[in-house]
Amino acid sequence: MILLSTGSIHLFGTRRAFELAAEVGYKGVEVMIDARIDTWQASYLARLSAEYGLKIACLHSPFLLNLPHWPAADGERIERTVRLAETLKADTVVAHLPARWPYSVLATGRRRLLLPHFWRRDGQVAWFEQKLPFIQAETPVRIAIEIMPMHKILGWPINAFIWNNLDEWPHFDHLTLDTTHCGTWKVDPRTAYDRANGRVSHIHLSNFDGRQHRLPHQGKLALDKFLRHLAADNYQGHITIETSPEAMESDDEGRVKENLAASLAFCREHF
Repeated sequence: MILLSTGSIHLFGTRRAFELAAEVGYKGVEVMIDARIDTWQASYLARLSAEYGLKIACLHSPFLLNLPHWPAADGERIERTVRLAETLKADTVVAHLPARWPYSVLATGRRRLLLPHFWRRDGQVAWFEQKLPFIQAETPVRIAIEIMPMHKILGWPINAFIWNNLDEWPHFDHLTLDTTHCGTWKVDPRTAYDRANGRVSHIHLSNFDGRQHRLPHQGKLALDKFLRHLAADNYQGHITIETSPEAMESDDEGRVKENLAASLAFCREHF
C-alpha cells in the first residue's frame, strides 16, 4: 500500500492531514508521533481512521527530546508505540537507530545542524541488542528499524548512529529503507535494498537534491527505477511518501494537494 506520512504535512493538524490524504486519494497513512496528543491518542486516531476511510498501517515512534507524557528512553518509547500499533491494528512501527550520542537539531533557514551532546547512551544500545528481539517475537507488529542519514558538523561528515553503514544495515529482522537518507550517503537505494538481503519491510520514499525529503519525482535519485526494482522483486511491504512540509509547499493548500497527488501518481505509475 502507498501511504502518506502525516509528517509530510505536520504543520497542519492531525485531522487536516487525514482530510487532505483522503481527498487526494490515499488509502492509508503512517502517523508520525510527536508531542501533540492528537498524534498518539488511540481513540482519536481510530475515530479519524473510520471517518476518513484511511487505514493506519504504520506508526513512527517518537524521537524528539523531552517529549511530554512519554518516557525518555528510546526503547521504552518503541515498546509503547508497539502497544499503540496493536490497539489500532497497524502492522508496522518505524523506529530510528540508536544515536551514538543524544543530539538536538538546530534549523536555520533551509539548513539543519546536528548538535551532539557528547555522552554515550550504552543502555539504549543494549536494549536494541538484547530486548528488541524478544519484543519482536511476541508481537505481530513489524518493528522496522530505519537507516539514518549521514550528517555534517561544520562541513565534516559524521555518522551519528550505531550500525548505520551498508554492511550493518541488515543487523535487524526488519528494516525501513529511507531513500533520501541513502542520498546523503551517495548510495543508490537499489543497492541498499539488495544489500539488506530481504529484510526491508518498509520504505520511506522521498528524493534528495542536496536537501533531504524532496518530492519523489524531484531530485537526484532515480526513484522511478527504484520503484520498478521493488515491483520486479515482488516487494510486499508498505511505501510511505515522507517529504518535508517545505517540499509539499505547505503554506499553499492548493499546491499541497497538487504535490500530494503528483507524488501518489508517481508511485502508482512505477510500482
